[in-house]
Parts: sequence; structure tokens; C-alpha cells
Amino acid sequence: MKKIATLGLLVLLAAIAFVSCDDKRRVPGKIYMPDMTYSRAYETYHYRDSAIFTNDATNKGGKIFYNNIPVSGTIKKGELFPYTLPNDSNGYKMSAMVKNPIESMTEAEMKESARLFNINCAICHGEKGAGNGPIATAGKIGGIANLTLDSYVKMADGTMYHSIQYGKNSMGSYASQLDRKQRWMIIKYIRTLQPKAVVETAKADTTKKI
Repeated sequence: MKKIATLGLLVLLAAIAFVSCDDKRRVPGKIYMPDMTYSRAYETYHYRDSAIFTNDATNKGGKIFYNNIPVSGTIKKGELFPYTLPNDSNGYKMSAMVKNPIESMTEAEMKESARLFNINCAICHGEKGAGNGPIATAGKIGGIANLTLDSYVKMADGTMYHSIQYGKNSMGSYASQLDRKQRWMIIKYIRTLQPKAVVETAKADTTKKI
């Protein structure tokens, strides 16, 4: 009799263990918020059923509002941090303290920066940055900067970036045409078109004489 009772107890314990290890999704009421636990993942730019979703926040009509816009303050993976200085005289002055986050570029990146410069900048500044691009020589726009002059050689990367982002004098903003990394890459390329600073050249000549 004791053996039967012991055997029955073992069978009961095995049954309890089997039920407790069953897939929780098949047993309702065990998850506090099942919709969050087993929520559907949505791709940001995937097609949305207009009968279920809407991107009109003012007229949801009982639908799920989803506008595909990233959360404010977030940046995509691999993207450089935003440039936050304001577009005013103080921001322009402070830009001289901003360093180029790109320390060096590969050969492929240098070729890409040259391509970007020729597409966006050379039409005014010229292929070599000497301010003699087609628009400059046609006399349509005056005051185009010769980037090989000493004043631009000595100009800080951050100040040059400030001008590209917001525009300066006759040049408009290129923030919509170039992303943050591309702007810094172009500045890196411009440095290859420029002669060394006059001060550095003078020091080099003095050293040679000695």
C-alpha cells in the first residue's frame, strides 16, 4: 500500500513539473502584460496598413498613430554628434574651438571627399579651391573665397564647418546636401589643396639656413 502511495505521489509531482514547464504562451493569465511581452516588432519604413495605422496626429480616428520619425535627440548608429553652436556671431566665433572629429581618412575616403568637393564646391571655388570655378569666372557671383589664401589656411576646421552648415556671405547652407561626416570629410580634403601656413614655412626655411 505504501509503495502505491509513493508511486502515486511521484506521478503527481512529475505531472506538476510537466505543466509548470509548458510554453507560457499557451497558458493564458500568467503574463502581466502579454501585449508588451509578445509585442509585434515593426520596421521603421515598412508598409503600414492604412486601415490600422495613421500618421495624422490630429485625426487618429481610432487608429494607431505612427509617424516613422526617430525619437527626438537620437542619432543613427555610426553618425557623428550634432553641431550645436548657433548661427550667430557668437556661434561663429566659438566655432574656432571645434575640432574635426575625423583625424585621418583612407585612400577610398579621400577619393570620396574629392568627389563630394567637385560636386558641391568646385563650381564656385574651383577644382583646386582657388576661387576660380565656372560661376566665379562667369562673373555671376562675386566675393567667392579663394581657399588657398593664407586666411583660409589658418582658419579653424570648426569655423569652416560652421560656414558649410549655415552658409556665409554669398554661400548658402549645405546642410541639406551633405551629412555631418561628409562636411568634415570635405574640410579634410580642402586641407590637401592648401599650401602650408606662412608661419610654418618661415620656420622651415630658417631651419634649412642653419
